[in-house]
Amino acid sequence: MSRVERALRVHVPATSANLGPGFDTLGIALAYGDELVVVTRPEPGATVTVIGVGEGEVDTDERNLVVRSAAFVFERLGRDMPGLNIEAHNRIPHGRGMGSSGSAIVSGVMIAAGLLASDPVNPFELSEAQIFAFATELEGHPDNVAPALFGGLTIAWTNEQGPRFKRLLVHRGVAPLVLVPTFTMSTEHARSLQPKQVPHEDAVFNVSRSALLIAALTQSPELMLEATEDRLHQNYRGAAMPATRDLIGALREAGHPAVVSGAGPSVLVLSNGPRERLAAADLVAQIAPEWRILTLAVDIKGATVEEIPVDSAFSSRV
Repeated sequence: MSRVERALRVHVPATSANLGPGFDTLGIALAYGDELVVVTRPEPGATVTVIGVGEGEVDTDERNLVVRSAAFVFERLGRDMPGLNIEAHNRIPHGRGMGSSGSAIVSGVMIAAGLLASDPVNPFELSEAQIFAFATELEGHPDNVAPALFGGLTIAWTNEQGPRFKRLLVHRGVAPLVLVPTFTMSTEHARSLQPKQVPHEDAVFNVSRSALLIAALTQSPELMLEATEDRLHQNYRGAAMPATRDLIGALREAGHPAVVSGAGPSVLVLSNGPRERLAAADLVAQIAPEWRILTLAVDIKGATVEEIPVDSAFSSRV
């Protein structure tokens, strides 16, 4: 690896997975993300400066998930990773079901891809499939990393060749609203609450709603309330996050298509237009004023990486 100093800027959006019935399969990218500035250095190792979410909490050296993810790619390809100085401007809440760990992993993979491609001595271009495969292997499943990488609505699955995805455009009438509580939820704990087997009728129910949800998100947002019904995972997790369960119940009773965002405890509302989204936000402000309300758009770009001048890399805050 060349020792020429280089700088990159990486942006990765937040995500919401499952979307109700699409457990471990569907995900959507949200226009609310983390941005990192990376400068290589001749000394080995890494130093991470965190600004925003996670400041004073996450690792700031080689143990940082972003650094470990980048190092994983270099190691797999048999290349030496340069030393890194990283400035991470974090907005995605941690432990709230908005894909923070997936975003960190994607950030690291994108850093590796950018550095490999820009190496002036021995450049190497990672393919889209390689980037997706590395991120999926690190995360463990593809439903969060797919929308983080590629934007929009994604359907993710695996076969004998590895992880696969299909990106779809979301109907312009879909207006996401994310409701973020003060408490957190471990993804591992949330998954442990689900049974290994479910009744046949519940499986059929979710198959029908998942199919309907694709139609609602891409063509017919007016079907969203029925399309976001779920019997596969949300009910089993409800006891562990009763405030989330109760808020979803109140929103759905009022006609708003609310679901658990990822593993929770945040809530995603897939409103049919800005007017319905505003009504949902007003209801939350009345019944759960302690929840943070994020009025967001669908991110259509996904993760991006670009080379920037080294001498201006850390000159401004994002």
